Amino acid sequence: MSKILIKNATIVNEDETFISDVLIENELIVQIDKDITDDTARIIDASGLHLIPGAIDDQVHFREPGLTHKGEIYTEAKAAVAGGVTSYMEMPNTNPQAVTIVELEKKYTRAAECSLANYSFFMGGTNLNLEETLKVDYKKVCGLKLFMGSSTGDMLVNNEKTLEGFFSKADALIATHCENDPMIKENQQRIIEEYGEDLPAYFHPIIRDEEACYKSSSFAVSLAKKYNTRLHVLHISTAKELDLFTNKIPLKQKRITAEACIHHLWFNDDDYKTKGNFIKWNPAIKTEYDRANIFEAVLDGRIDVIATDHAPHTIEEKQMPYLQAPSGGPLVQHSILAMLEFYKQKKITLEMIVKKMSHNVADIFKVEKRGYIREGYFADLVLVDLNQPTEVTKASLLYKCGWSPFEGYTFSSSIQKTIVNGHLVYDTGKFDESKKGQRLSFNR
Repeated sequence: MSKILIKNATIVNEDETFISDVLIENELIVQIDKDITDDTARIIDASGLHLIPGAIDDQVHFREPGLTHKGEIYTEAKAAVAGGVTSYMEMPNTNPQAVTIVELEKKYTRAAECSLANYSFFMGGTNLNLEETLKVDYKKVCGLKLFMGSSTGDMLVNNEKTLEGFFSKADALIATHCENDPMIKENQQRIIEEYGEDLPAYFHPIIRDEEACYKSSSFAVSLAKKYNTRLHVLHISTAKELDLFTNKIPLKQKRITAEACIHHLWFNDDDYKTKGNFIKWNPAIKTEYDRANIFEAVLDGRIDVIATDHAPHTIEEKQMPYLQAPSGGPLVQHSILAMLEFYKQKKITLEMIVKKMSHNVADIFKVEKRGYIREGYFADLVLVDLNQPTEVTKASLLYKCGWSPFEGYTFSSSIQKTIVNGHLVYDTGKFDESKKGQRLSFNR
């Protein structure tokens, strides 16, 4: 049946919450009204449920190609839709790296075959491929990713002349990972000399400290201001960096925007004592002061979007000694639930969650006809039950890596149904994989 009629939903959209019906035909929302009747439509009674736009996660690592022992586009996108994430933007540090148009397009071809969620893939910048990145059609590609700090995949862009070239010439949104590598290496050597190489994970935010983050992110911002570049700084992890961003102008006028990730909003450095390498991310989870200030910046508009930096590794890899264990972890199945938990704790409104996880991502990247519940837009929708708990157990995880930093936690809410392009792909634990997600397009 090509029509779905959602009845009596509590819709959260564009700073309003109201009860209404939504009629979906084929891929699109065709009507939003108080009382819609259509005898040819499949009826979903959403009484008592909240209907929100599907989340658009602007930073994930799904590990395909080349790292598929950690995750695959199929498995991680499946986890995403179970978590209410209907679209994602995936990073280029795979193997081979997505640093040529040929390799980039191979990822799109693979996603078209297997991804249950909508998708886009970042082009990756290196010290050697500036000219290649200038050939990309950024109406079909979400942006250009620059690693201004080394992380998984060794794609560090540290040549200042090259960086000037990217910022001065790229007609694209540039998304950056900002950490200063020489400072990190110096910190690590100093710590090893003092404490030896058998270090607990607690040293991660001391090695990858506030100053290393600020030096890199402030440099990126200075380049963006110099060349009027469209800059998006990923995974802010320190309070100090927040001064680089403003809430004094409307989002659509900003040339420099910022992202916060779930783990930097949820955990602090005390959690290394119990979670160890399982919350080892780059940039590092830092102090409670940093966490609280990042959360405040989400609320006041200095930080524009919330994402995951979903980056799975195997349990065996994470159980290695701290210095050998890779950074990153899986989050995409529980990102909306984590933010709804903050709502339950009265720390954020539902409207603000929707703005930071859907509306603003669509606006920043200029995603075509997504991120809102509007007539004529793609029907990427999620029904959540704020009163049905979700226990995170190993058996419930859909990630290929088979673990989560949230294992053992019970969220207060649950994802009931996820609709992607008008197709009910996830329904209370069951999947209909007969239709795949679509490639995102951008109004640029």
